[in-house]
Amino acid sequence: MSRIPMKTLLEAGVHFGHQKRRWNPKMKPYIFGERNGIYIIDLQKTLRHLEEAYEFVRELVRQGGFLLFVGTKRQARQPVEEAAKRCGMYYVTQRWLGGMLTNWRTIRQRIDRLRELERMEEEGTLERLPKKEAMQLRKEREKLEQVLAGVREMPGLPSALFVVDVRVEANAVREAKKLRIPVIGIVDTNCDPEPIDYVIPANDDAIRSITLIIQFIADAVLEGKQQREKEMVEEVGAVAGLEVAPEEAVAEEAPALEGEEEGLPIWEPSELEEVAAQWAEEGLEVEEEPGQEEEGIPLSQDPARKEEH
Repeated sequence: MSRIPMKTLLEAGVHFGHQKRRWNPKMKPYIFGERNGIYIIDLQKTLRHLEEAYEFVRELVRQGGFLLFVGTKRQARQPVEEAAKRCGMYYVTQRWLGGMLTNWRTIRQRIDRLRELERMEEEGTLERLPKKEAMQLRKEREKLEQVLAGVREMPGLPSALFVVDVRVEANAVREAKKLRIPVIGIVDTNCDPEPIDYVIPANDDAIRSITLIIQFIADAVLEGKQQREKEMVEEVGAVAGLEVAPEEAVAEEAPALEGEEEGLPIWEPSELEEVAAQWAEEGLEVEEEPGQEEEGIPLSQDPARKEEH
């Protein structure tokens, strides 16, 4: 994890809160002071909470979880979409559909409907329909594409939510809390931090502030993915090693063949005959082991041995 320098936070305007008259008293622990009627956020606490959120997201993704980024207000849409796409996560940047979490089955059906309309367009089915009906179906497809583009590939309920403005996205936060889904949120001085599991006290209106924070969280996702891939490779290697080990053990425990004691070679009968013949030609005697001649294995062609018989 690379720590964000304090200077970078200052340059992005992360420390600027809202006017005093618009503050939420529950944000008092995160406020450093007041200047020209505007509250200043304590950046030391912002840094600490950013790092806590980073660690949480990294561990979540390392364990196979995934994140849903939510930012529907105008200045948050582009940063949210870019960060989510960069780290391969899901996002909502248009309108939050009621029940997107608590009624996921219905949302899944709308996604299936979107795919059906796209298939009809590709196959030319709409061209064969009356002009008015085809136009209505195209409008339906465009509307569904607009609100579901970022979640159409989401396999199920997310492991956690990242929210840019917890006041604007109050419905999303409410649904997540109902389902006990952890919420990470950029919380400005006019917001209630209590429903948020991982509070990031920061300016939630400036594009630079939003972009800096959300890209930092995207980095946590990418690091978690890298760690997960590394662990999976190591696990596969360990399993492969266990599969080879029993074969090696059997090879080590295999009993020695008869006659292979103390490293002596095992001779085939034809090899013994050939060696015995060579020794006989050179005038060498070969001692027969009892019973070998009975088995029909001539060990020597020496005439002297024939006379003895």
